[in-house]
Amino acid sequence: MADPTPVIDDLRAESDELDRLVSRLSPERWELATPAPGWTVAHQIAHLAWTDRSALVAVTDAEAFRALVEKALARPDAFVDEGAQEGVRLPPGELLSAWRDARAALEQALRAAAPGARFPWYGPPMSAASMATARLMETWAHGLDVAEALGVTRAPTDRLRHIARLGVRTRDFAHTVHGLTPPTEEFRIELTSPTGEMWAYGPSDAPQRVTGPALDFCLLVTQRAHRADLALTAVGPDADRWLDIAQAFAGPPGAGRAPRGAAE
Repeated sequence: MADPTPVIDDLRAESDELDRLVSRLSPERWELATPAPGWTVAHQIAHLAWTDRSALVAVTDAEAFRALVEKALARPDAFVDEGAQEGVRLPPGELLSAWRDARAALEQALRAAAPGARFPWYGPPMSAASMATARLMETWAHGLDVAEALGVTRAPTDRLRHIARLGVRTRDFAHTVHGLTPPTEEFRIELTSPTGEMWAYGPSDAPQRVTGPALDFCLLVTQRAHRADLALTAVGPDADRWLDIAQAFAGPPGAGRAPRGAAE
């Protein structure tokens, strides 16, 4: 049974870093376009606030969360954008406060969760550690979008270890959502962390493998960069195909990002 404390601590650190990035923005800068089509900086923070509130409901009230799932199923192509749009209507200060309140309440609920508890989600049920990992993954990925809109480069940290592990664990899920049969054999994944440590997953003698920087792998599985722009190497046909479809987030296949220099 995984202790959720380390990933909850890292989720707080990741959220605080993004908070510092946006807390002193002028109202005009909250309206800057981000790489997500139609989404401004405000949309990105509103989405995080909305998703943190949804996660809080999942952790604290399973019956109420079922109602959220039914609402999502009624409008599967619109409910995410609609959730973000609700927050965008708020003044930036109120939106930031709403996100702070949502993530603080979720953190408290995750820390108080009973050992072994599992919570419903839009995908498979999750433990407290898995829920915190998913929230960290989204916070980091949407934080990248915000940083790009602001012209800021965020230094990667070893908090990426949680996202990398999630990316590895969702290998079969990525195949399934693309209508493909997952490979039967395990892969070896060797990733170099931002501080130079090696993060390894899978059998050391597996013939199919993926190697490269952990940052690049996390950018790939969150679909924040095109594979062609990343220093990842695949050995074996199944491993190679996986890098074309990898995604660590729930829901249908994402559109991904175009390669750098692609025609507008």
